[in-house]
Amino acid sequence: MNTSAAALPSPTTAQRWRGRLPGLLLTGAVAAAAMGLAPLPWLQAHGISALTLAIVLGIALGNTLYPRLAVHAGAGVGFSKHWLLRAGIVLYGLRLTFQDIGQVGISGVLIDALVLTSTFALAWWAGTRWFGLEKESALLIGAGSSICGAAAVMAAEPVVRGRAEQVTVAVSTVVVFGTLAMFVYPLLYQLNQAHGWIPMSAQVYGVITGSTVHEVAQVVAAGRAVSAAAADTAVIAKMVRVMMLAPFLIGLSMLLARRGTPGAPGQRARIVVPWFAFGFVAVAGLTSLQVLPAAIVSAAIDLDTVLLAMAMAALGLTTHASALRKAGMKPLLLALLLFGWLLAGGLGINLGVHALLG
Repeated sequence: MNTSAAALPSPTTAQRWRGRLPGLLLTGAVAAAAMGLAPLPWLQAHGISALTLAIVLGIALGNTLYPRLAVHAGAGVGFSKHWLLRAGIVLYGLRLTFQDIGQVGISGVLIDALVLTSTFALAWWAGTRWFGLEKESALLIGAGSSICGAAAVMAAEPVVRGRAEQVTVAVSTVVVFGTLAMFVYPLLYQLNQAHGWIPMSAQVYGVITGSTVHEVAQVVAAGRAVSAAAADTAVIAKMVRVMMLAPFLIGLSMLLARRGTPGAPGQRARIVVPWFAFGFVAVAGLTSLQVLPAAIVSAAIDLDTVLLAMAMAALGLTTHASALRKAGMKPLLLALLLFGWLLAGGLGINLGVHALLG
């Protein structure tokens, strides 16, 4: 008598978790190593966060040891890449409050919005038209450059439905050009102060930095290289930009649905509702009310770093070097173009908005 697969008993919850345990332990170990190394002075000075280290370590293991472990660890690694990522994005809302918006004012919000939309639109158009990249790659690189680096790339992946290697390439561009920005921005500021090309205070520099540099850690490093006041303003501007992640994801999902499914003319794709984006806003709102004890918020932020680091580790473990080589130079060239736009166009947007709104 034949037994169909449908007739086989479904695994129990306990069995599913036992199957995930090896992979969760593996991604947890990689995350722990990354978080242990991240406080090293050299890494902090260069704005290299635990998330960046986690994906680098994951790639190293993913192309050496992990293929032999995948049969046992695959379920847990997949769980980390999917569910722990979404939980991490929700808890990311603990890092900012709605009060941050008030500190940068209407001009700061407008600057962030213009930088975000212009950078992402340029990435989509130039990535697909000029460089011939797959739409998913262009959108992921655009998300990382226009909002908040690796976290934005990971958050956009479920909406864009990019492949693991596309996500990794996008994160890599954030690392390369965000690191470059940490050195270029302070240098240009000092040159400008010495030659007096553009009147610019430390606060204006901070807004420019926060509205255009990729990662939060990179923003802090670029700001502190000028002054503590510049760093404070830069972080606030950056946090407002991070807050735009949720409406960005919702809008992107709706836009992709309207454009339809490739290969099916006239057919509209379903809207992917990024529930974690709503959770992100809800947590930020709760943080804004200041009802949570500081100790709980601090512990939850630490937990969030762990979850995101495990998700990054999982991404690295499932990325093969051959896929990165196959991507070639085009993603880096697109990211270079976006870096140039963030530097020059971002400066123009900042100066223009300040001139209009005073």
